[in-house]
Amino acid sequence: MTKQNTVHAINCMLYPKSIAIIGASADANKLNGRPFYFMRRDKFGGRIYPVNPRYDEIHGVTCYPDIAALPEPPDLAIVAIPAVHCKDAIVQLGQKGCPIAVVFSSGFGETGEVGRVMERELLNAAQENGIRICGPNNLGLINSFNNMSATFSQYADLPPIPGPVAFATQSGAFGTGIAALARSRGIGIGYFVNTGNQIDINLMEVLETAIDDERINVIAAYLEGVTNADALIRLANKAMNLVKPFIVVKVGRQAAGARATLSHTGALAGNDAVFDDIARQYGIIRVRNEQQMVDLMATFSFTKVPLGKGVAIVTQSGGAGAMMADRAEELGYKLPVPSGQTRARLQELIPTYGSYGNPIDVTGQFLADPRILKGSVEIVLDDPAFDIAVVWLQLMHGYADFLLDIFCTLKERVSKPFIVCWIEPPDKIRDAFNEIGICLITGTEQVIDAVSGLIEFGCACKRCAEQESPIFSSKPLNSYESTRLPSKIVYEMMTSAGLPVVKCAFASNSDAAAAAADKLGYPVAVKIESSQISHKSDVGGVALDLTSADEVRTTVSEMFSMINVTRPGLRVDGVLLQSMVPAQTEIIVGMRRDPVFGPILMIGLGGVFVEVFKDTVFARIPVSSADAYYMLENIDGREVLDGVRGKNAVNRELITKLLVAVSNFALKYPEIEELDLNPVLAGPDGVTVVDWLATGTFLLDRT
Repeated sequence: MTKQNTVHAINCMLYPKSIAIIGASADANKLNGRPFYFMRRDKFGGRIYPVNPRYDEIHGVTCYPDIAALPEPPDLAIVAIPAVHCKDAIVQLGQKGCPIAVVFSSGFGETGEVGRVMERELLNAAQENGIRICGPNNLGLINSFNNMSATFSQYADLPPIPGPVAFATQSGAFGTGIAALARSRGIGIGYFVNTGNQIDINLMEVLETAIDDERINVIAAYLEGVTNADALIRLANKAMNLVKPFIVVKVGRQAAGARATLSHTGALAGNDAVFDDIARQYGIIRVRNEQQMVDLMATFSFTKVPLGKGVAIVTQSGGAGAMMADRAEELGYKLPVPSGQTRARLQELIPTYGSYGNPIDVTGQFLADPRILKGSVEIVLDDPAFDIAVVWLQLMHGYADFLLDIFCTLKERVSKPFIVCWIEPPDKIRDAFNEIGICLITGTEQVIDAVSGLIEFGCACKRCAEQESPIFSSKPLNSYESTRLPSKIVYEMMTSAGLPVVKCAFASNSDAAAAAADKLGYPVAVKIESSQISHKSDVGGVALDLTSADEVRTTVSEMFSMINVTRPGLRVDGVLLQSMVPAQTEIIVGMRRDPVFGPILMIGLGGVFVEVFKDTVFARIPVSSADAYYMLENIDGREVLDGVRGKNAVNRELITKLLVAVSNFALKYPEIEELDLNPVLAGPDGVTVVDWLATGTFLLDRT
């Protein structure tokens, strides 16, 4: 289906002027009776056409015996009949001219192979008859702007609240819970869509259409798997360009969760570490649970994105301030110290037993003098070191009006964003804050998590604006029948692509090795060359710091003899000789073809312990210089790159250039499935690849 067709179908689903309910019931307690009841109750302005041969009318509205009898092609059809009859209904709807159907029915791919066969038949029928499908196995959608509750969800038991959030979910029941939690906090959800098994229209496509609505400022999703990585990335880029945050809960972090998602909707969870890093790369804000999601819905609905990372904490409790400072440090934020001028101004307001650093403890004395709280927030946000403030309070039930006046004044006076964390706030405060546009969070660590979401999204938008498009050319290569490409071929490919590879030579015997070493210059390293060996040191196939031709000749002869004894039948192609590179910081750089995201890049602290520490970061290719720098900043042990225990700091600019080069290399040679550069030696003046391995279906003749 074309992009134009998809957008048209989704627009018909979100903004229908006419809706047919296939299998409609007069009983509002039944699943197939609820959509009709909700839309009549909420005074949906469009035309509703119930279809069921058992009724002549439902609550005064004409009910049609079949789809062919409908007076016009409906913009949207709700299919609420047993799974075995869905295919026929889809055929008839397509022939009638209906552009899209929301299929409530379950019993498809989520049930096993028989259901998957039915699912394929349903999709084939839709494609053959020109109709799109949202579902099956879903509970429908809500457009609260036009009072359309085309759903049987309990969320619609109360009239939906229009608002700036578009929320799409693969899980109907859990998504309903998230939407209900948001409503309990006064957060309006403009669009709620459950996509179910996503055999056709997917969640990303729905949000990509909804985000164009000027009334929508936030998009959110509950994911059980990524079925279309390109759609995910396209949506994320669009969200960053529009400065509309994209918040995601994705399950499947552990094996049990991944199995549960597979059994639920047939979705593959994918590699969670890869998803995490790619989400960060594209500004997707991943949260762990429904509480965090709703906190961020509230945060982004009411709070501007800060221009930097400077967080000020203004609190009435030293203990709460310490907890927030701890959480900020855990998330990688160093709380700025107020300038001398700012401290002097604070000292004029805050009692001597308060604190003028950061956190700033205003003490409970502000209840006697409102200037203390109001003035402290104004003063810190006037300091260039601070980009956003957190104000922490608790209880204060007898001071609700007093404090509301303070925050109304702050909202009018300060240009930088602030968030209020209030433990057990007075009842009237939440509604009042929603009306005046102030975000209220009720957890001490949670408010720092919310601030982190704001900051990270702002940084992602900045990276997006700075990104350059990578330039590359792709040439077809003839296939090479092997799972691993010989080191010599990979060496030639890397050097032609401009990767900083150590100076090398290849030899088939001991005499040729000695001659090659003379040309390279000493000292040299010798490594056995065999496509059947992944880790050469494990078979005694590596010798370092050889300083003469005789030593090289003897070493190579002994290496061949030893392997003939210990690994009889092993095919040895010769030896690889390399100039020795001084010991430096070891990193690993890799590329592989991910089944979900396609080519991905990886960097981490390298050497023999890379699989033990697993300190790696992933990014989707193509990778820009900004992406590469961000990858370095997200290595847990990044302090090692700055020089520890006598080692020099590495040149980060050269590492970022290497990452971009490997990204372009992966695009140039799509036949390479995996490339492992380990170690790469990094120092202050250079970056050198000293060992490598490539697997896949390879090309030798690149003419």
